[in-house]
Amino acid sequence: MSHTASNALTPTDDARANFRQALAHLPAAVNVITTDGPLGRCGITASAVCSVTDAPPTVLVCLNRSSTMHSAFEGNRRVCINVLPGEHEDLAKHFAGITTLPMQARFALPGWLHGDSDVPVLRDALASIEGNIVEMKEVGSHSVMFVEATRIRVRQDGDGLVYFSRNFHRISRAMAA
Repeated sequence: MSHTASNALTPTDDARANFRQALAHLPAAVNVITTDGPLGRCGITASAVCSVTDAPPTVLVCLNRSSTMHSAFEGNRRVCINVLPGEHEDLAKHFAGITTLPMQARFALPGWLHGDSDVPVLRDALASIEGNIVEMKEVGSHSVMFVEATRIRVRQDGDGLVYFSRNFHRISRAMAA
C-alpha cells in the first residue's frame, strides 16, 4: 500500500514551526493593548484577541509570559484593547518592538488619551475596549487574560489592519450602498 506525504505531526516533525507556519495563514485584527498603574505604563501589539461573551462583555488577550511587560499587565489589572485602523501600521510596529522607539516615546506620539481608569486609549482606534483583567490562565508559554469591558468606544469609519502571512495588510471598509 502506497502512502502520500501527510501533514500529520510525527515525533520527528518540528511541531512548533509547523504550528506557527499554519497560524501565519490565519488573518487577525491588529490591536495595541495598553495598561497603566502601579507597575507602569506600557503596551504591546497583539493579534491573539478574541471575544468570549457579551454578558458580561468579555474579551481574551494572549500575552507571552516571557514578555518584559507581562508583570505590568498582571499587576495593573487594567487594560485597553485598541483595534488599529489601517493607517496605524507604524504604531503596530512600534508596540511590537520592531522599531527602536522607546516605550515612553510611543505614548508621546499624537493621538493618545487617558481612559476612564487612566489607561492609554488611542483616540482614532476603530474600537477601544477598556476593562479589567478578571482572570488570567497560564497555557504553555502564554497567559490568557480575560478582560471584562467597562467602557467601549466604536468608530463608524476607517479601514482595518490585519496581520497575515507575517505582514501587516490594510483592509478597506466596504462602501455603503
